[in-house]
Amino acid sequence: MNRFFRGVFIVWVVFRHGLDELVLSNFSHPWLRRLSRVLTLGRTLDAPRGQRLRQALESLGPIFVKFGQVLSTRRDLLAPDIADELALLQDRVPPFSSDVAVQTIERAFGRPIDQVFATFDRQPVASASIAQVHFAVLADGREVAVKVLRPGMVSVIEKDLSLMRTMAAWVERLSEDGRRLKPREVVAEFDKYLHDELDLLREASSAAQLRRNMQDLNLVLIPEMVWDYCRTEVMVMERMHGVPINQIERLRAAGVDIPKLARDGVTIFFTQVFRDGFFHADMHPGNIQVSLEPATFGRYISLDFGIVGTLTEFDKEYLAQNFTAFFQRDYKRVAELHIESGWVPATTRVDELEASVRAVCEPYFDRPLREISLGMVLMRLFQTSRRFHVEIQPQLVLLQKTLLNIEGLGRQLDPELDLWSTAKPFLEKWMLEQVGPEKLLKQLKAEAPQYAKWLPMLPRLLHDALKRNSAPASADLKALLAEQRRTNRLLQGLVYAAGGFVAGLLAMQVLSMGFVRLPLW
Repeated sequence: MNRFFRGVFIVWVVFRHGLDELVLSNFSHPWLRRLSRVLTLGRTLDAPRGQRLRQALESLGPIFVKFGQVLSTRRDLLAPDIADELALLQDRVPPFSSDVAVQTIERAFGRPIDQVFATFDRQPVASASIAQVHFAVLADGREVAVKVLRPGMVSVIEKDLSLMRTMAAWVERLSEDGRRLKPREVVAEFDKYLHDELDLLREASSAAQLRRNMQDLNLVLIPEMVWDYCRTEVMVMERMHGVPINQIERLRAAGVDIPKLARDGVTIFFTQVFRDGFFHADMHPGNIQVSLEPATFGRYISLDFGIVGTLTEFDKEYLAQNFTAFFQRDYKRVAELHIESGWVPATTRVDELEASVRAVCEPYFDRPLREISLGMVLMRLFQTSRRFHVEIQPQLVLLQKTLLNIEGLGRQLDPELDLWSTAKPFLEKWMLEQVGPEKLLKQLKAEAPQYAKWLPMLPRLLHDALKRNSAPASADLKALLAEQRRTNRLLQGLVYAAGGFVAGLLAMQVLSMGFVRLPLW
């Protein structure tokens, strides 16, 4: 029954904000078009469609707001005006009762809250759709932040997700354009994001991984997790002291080098992407602060690790080569990369895709490099690929969304920021690692255990095979001899690799002495 009333409320919100006209006008069925005209009789819809959609999602509550936030990242699917409006959605959610937060904490730890914390601030310092944060002090005197999951979130989410799946199925069934937008896949992607955020232990492990990855960079602080006090519903971490990054005048007055801060943000992002393949994917200003403590002055403070992105070596290679080809204006190579990646059908004509990519990219080169947005380039490539039936990978969409956030933040801090000059060293280093001696040594090291197991066994196995006269023995002998030849080739390869490695070291020494400088592209 509750689901029925929730469905009725959703329908009422849809009509109130004129979303029925927005949806039905895209259907090709004649009777649906006639229905759209009937429903809109006598109604005045002055606001733009994106604004109406955003207001409707805000009316439907936190889960739909979160859905709109996720949907805003899918610029490969949405019209620009709708995506821009949805990007304005923020979690403006009233905090839940501190008594409920205390009950959740006591249930998680199985004891009264005064036995868990020396002091606990009942007034939350932050509240969002999934959880809220309180400050506290542990018995040993450590200041901590306590993140508490909103009560009953699982049942609320499951009900709303069920309705979303139903609506997505109807849209996909009734609209040809709706099938292109893949609403059921978008809802499934949202389902994954939400359930990941509902497990605070998972978030804590992501934060710990990022902290470990970033500890030698000395540009960003990530709170330490207090593992003895982390549960699925409650997460306790080191309390961080900083100034929100959007308070630029306050930071400037404190003496923070704002242009350097902008460059550091880009460096942090590209380090996470191209070195680690593991990046903080929710880097909006609300999750970023700047330290003013003397020991860590001017460093970033990252918070909220509910959404992280991962990239494989294949993904990194695709990105590095795409960006490189773009800045070389090698549009044919960009087209070939799309086909080689398998995200565009193999039957796609390279020249047609090349022409489309050129139409997207060429206008950017009339601008200074500092005005070129790599996030927009990536987004436009995704949009162009749509007509070629490209299958956009979720991790790359998450990357594009984060890259847009970083660029926006960086240029808000420093309008003269040249993102390409900051990104270029990372691309150079990554591509050198792919073809240099380090990569060869890594591959040899990975294969060594397998061959180490085979080599001592070969003489005995060969002797046993020679003693057998049956036909199967002959086949075994051939297999062993083939393996022996393979081993010989490996040994030869090791000798050649060693020679190549020495030659590479000599070449790198010459380069480092400044005698020769070879451009990467």
